[in-house]
Amino acid sequence: MSDQPATGAGTNPVPKGWKRSGPRFTDRIASSSTSAPGEGPDDEGRWPVEPGRYRLVASLACPWAHRSIIDRRLLGLEDAISLGIVDPIQDHRSWRFTLDPDGVDPVLGSHFLAEHYLARDPEDDGGVSVPALVDVPSRALVTNDYPQITLDLSTEWTEHHRDGAPDLYPQAWRDEIDDVAQKVFTDVNNGVYRAGFADGQLAYDAAYGNLFERLDWLTDRLEDRRYLVGDHITEADVRLFTTLVRFDAVYHGHFKCNRNKITEDRVLWAYARDLFQTPGFGDTVNFHHIKHHYYRVHSQLNPSGIVPDGPDESRWQTPHGREALGGSPFGDGTPPVAATDLASSHLAPLAQPVDGEPTAAAPPD
Repeated sequence: MSDQPATGAGTNPVPKGWKRSGPRFTDRIASSSTSAPGEGPDDEGRWPVEPGRYRLVASLACPWAHRSIIDRRLLGLEDAISLGIVDPIQDHRSWRFTLDPDGVDPVLGSHFLAEHYLARDPEDDGGVSVPALVDVPSRALVTNDYPQITLDLSTEWTEHHRDGAPDLYPQAWRDEIDDVAQKVFTDVNNGVYRAGFADGQLAYDAAYGNLFERLDWLTDRLEDRRYLVGDHITEADVRLFTTLVRFDAVYHGHFKCNRNKITEDRVLWAYARDLFQTPGFGDTVNFHHIKHHYYRVHSQLNPSGIVPDGPDESRWQTPHGREALGGSPFGDGTPPVAATDLASSHLAPLAQPVDGEPTAAAPPD
């Protein structure tokens, strides 16, 4: 995946500096797979759709992984695809299962997500990212292709969606969703990282300028429409939300994206609260994980490791008034009803130190 500005990106060309690596493992779990149940991928890298076979490994801190957590809940795939949550505090071994008893994922039986990357490719040394879908029987990674994972949850797992699940990627709206999502990715989702990890003033200035140019564009777009595309929530809203919900707590100060806070933008703040108060969004947000990850892991940006106490999370529950714009969050569908405790999950008291280095996970005996 390239980080060069795409068509429709901000007007400030971003010099080379921060570059997000694209996903290296791009197999898909697809209903069109020609593999039989229990088999690996077919000749086109498509694994069969099988409820209970795969585990989604994600971080509550990571905006890229948060997308898949939201979609899984909105679509009611909790029983079809299990969820493993990694510790937001990484060390040189990357993502760890140190929040689970004994530091071991209860389904995969592993200490580190890297074990499943190595099971897929013993020579892999390209980094470990979330979200990741792991094949539980073989314990090997299937894919870390985060943009495609969420689209496939919407389009390839339809047989296992809950009754009343929304259509997050309607066929008739896909071109517009893709266009908006690409703009948001380039200047906002990835733009905050370009500003935060800029290697010089010119790179920072360009990323900062593109970010707020795009946020102004979004403000104008959402002034008189409740959602980014169409009259209900789509994948475009999910992808914007995971950055907006982290903006004031992290990106405004930590990444120097400080022209204004989201709470100071009347339209975006109301839009973000509307989504937050929609089942499937706010109940998957964990500010504890978010802040501890960014402020403790990015030691080059925050050498003290001090984690700020604010902002006041209760403000997310204040009235937003966006219902007056019409539309309905789930279209003709219904909200998810299953409860989740993701928002209240904390680091202590379970965080467990784990010794040793990751080795390739082996299938169970």
